[in-house]
Amino acid sequence: MKFEPTMVNAFVPGNAILSAREEAIIARRAQLLGPAYRLMYARPVEVVRGEDVWLYDASGNKLLDAYNNVCSVGHSHPHVVAALTRQASILATNTRYMNEPVLDFAERLLKTFEPELAHVMFTCTGSESNDLAVRLARARTGGTGFIVTECAYHGTSHMAASMSPSLGVQNPLGEHVRTVPAPESYRAGDEDVGVAFRKSVEAAIASLQKAGIKPAALIVDTIFSSDGVLSDPPGFLSGAVSAIREAGGLFIADEVQPGFARTGKHMWGYQRHAIVPDIVTLGKPMGNGYPVAALVTRPDILAEFGRNTRYFNTFGGNTVAVAVAGAVLDVIESENLMQNANAVGAYLKCSLKELAADVPEIGDVRGAGLFIGIEIVSNRDTKEPDPRLAADLVNGLREDGVLISGCGLRANTLKIRPPLTFRKEHADLLVGALTKALQSYTNRH
Repeated sequence: MKFEPTMVNAFVPGNAILSAREEAIIARRAQLLGPAYRLMYARPVEVVRGEDVWLYDASGNKLLDAYNNVCSVGHSHPHVVAALTRQASILATNTRYMNEPVLDFAERLLKTFEPELAHVMFTCTGSESNDLAVRLARARTGGTGFIVTECAYHGTSHMAASMSPSLGVQNPLGEHVRTVPAPESYRAGDEDVGVAFRKSVEAAIASLQKAGIKPAALIVDTIFSSDGVLSDPPGFLSGAVSAIREAGGLFIADEVQPGFARTGKHMWGYQRHAIVPDIVTLGKPMGNGYPVAALVTRPDILAEFGRNTRYFNTFGGNTVAVAVAGAVLDVIESENLMQNANAVGAYLKCSLKELAADVPEIGDVRGAGLFIGIEIVSNRDTKEPDPRLAADLVNGLREDGVLISGCGLRANTLKIRPPLTFRKEHADLLVGALTKALQSYTNRH
């Protein structure tokens, strides 16, 4: 059967030949789950087991996971699994009852932040955290206007989706939302990327004010994951943060993707920019696959919200969730995963830049720690994006047993975001597979 990947993933053009089993599963998904779900890759992967940086398909084939930051400390990490099962066998309850484990974890988590950020609230997902951040910002500022980048993703709740243009043109943004170009140094030329980003935020503030909308916050994913992994130069965020604060708004750092040591030298992505956010949102990697998330903020921001509103989340901060989240911090610390992300990320980026020197289709290699973007172009001089080649490479890597994905406004950036346990030998496998996929493309053209 010829399968149309637009049904699977709009990033992937072309056709794929599927086995009878794959056909049957896709048909069953469509019948039971409906049309809104999407699969990855032109030939989707049926995953049945995970261990460390590896996923295994239904045929027992081993796939190198260079994309999944949900299981940030490695798939099925025994310490995390043990903490989950141990606590689940003792007590699973919520924050309306007093118990010390949630306080112990809160204290430990807050120590990874600056002293000003002294309160934490627990949720289940990053979407919930961003939804709550919007409520806090509105309560604190009295404003309703929010500024996001033009290919941002902040979640799937009604409120978060209204600030997530990456969900597609058919996903309506709120009338209270303004988008700005992401701070893209690759195409900035001689212009200072930080200055340009500040100007864009100031223009968005002016647009809100002209419409009679008071600005409430600027919210960004601090490595601009969906915008194409925009990491450098460190410090470029400070001007935009000053601009929103001067307009009476807050800065919300969405750390769902860059957080928990991924960027290498810091626990949190915003720390690369030497700024302290007003609100920080956490999600995916916090529980290594278990649904636990959080929001961290200053006490003065939470004070007014707390006076006027009761907050309760049935599962947010439950005893099993905080046991799992604590175990994830244990692993990050005991296995030196921040240092590993820094060292292996630098090694991988260096290897990719060496490859790029001989491959004109690689326009840029960027990132921090184990979060890397590779911009694919058809012309290095004009920097013309090549989304079809990017998709071809993603699928070529998948066929060779390496899983990555794509991102960016132009859908031409390869997104590499493996578990933090990724080692140099895994980096070598990835670079080897990418080299092979590029050679295959060259041979066909």
